[in-house]
Amino acid sequence: MSKYYFELTLKPENDYELFLDLIDSLTTDALEEDNGAIIIRSEDELGDLKFGIEEFAKTLSINCKITYEKKENIDWIKQYQESVKSVEIGNFFIRPSWEEKKEGKIDIIINPALSFGSGHHETTSSCVEAIDEYVKEKQTVLDVGTGSGILAIAASKKGCVVDICDTDEVCVVDTKSNFQLNGVTFNDSWIGSTNKVTKKYDVVIANIVADVLVMIASDLKKCMNDNGLLIISGILDKHINRVLNKFKDLEEVKLIHKNEWVTVIFKKNKES
Repeated sequence: MSKYYFELTLKPENDYELFLDLIDSLTTDALEEDNGAIIIRSEDELGDLKFGIEEFAKTLSINCKITYEKKENIDWIKQYQESVKSVEIGNFFIRPSWEEKKEGKIDIIINPALSFGSGHHETTSSCVEAIDEYVKEKQTVLDVGTGSGILAIAASKKGCVVDICDTDEVCVVDTKSNFQLNGVTFNDSWIGSTNKVTKKYDVVIANIVADVLVMIASDLKKCMNDNGLLIISGILDKHINRVLNKFKDLEEVKLIHKNEWVTVIFKKNKES
């Protein structure tokens, strides 16, 4: 990749399509249309093309604003990679694949498109924190609304038997890829939610939103073994009382506050 590239921008006052056809016939370089402007970018100089457009505009007596700049060629992939940072949560180290793992930590690889689901968002990080503290080896775990699969992967890395579900088919497919990337496996998966559950779990995790948690509260509780744990998140603090009221028959073990977000860990006692 060259260190610099050239950018030629023209904005004709009228007969836009004529200029577009002209440029299309004169160059095969990258072309962008932006709000009435035509932008050409090339690693080769565009001075000759600029002169031709100027002469074309003069001949047709059309006012055409033209700018021509030499710019630094940025490695956008490298810039993106540098912007995505690893995060350490308890015994877990969550990183993109281009960063090195950290010795002595449970390694999780997630290549995020968004910060949500990569460990950086408050709801995700507090759920990982809860998994780190409360989830034990060989427990059965259900991750409801699995998203990127990071929470399910964290549980699997602790030696749990993990099932995943999500109403979005794409999320289930992406989660399977992330499991492969991390060298771990899940037990079962399905497209849908807790209404399709046919067994009970030691730990149920649901990092969704408050309205959905309230709506599926009964199903979430039905998924829990006696003395099982429920970890719920995605709750804005202004909605916490409404959510807590739906789960008041469970023992409240811990609340984790991070900025405006709340994660709650519940326990289902035998008499619940």
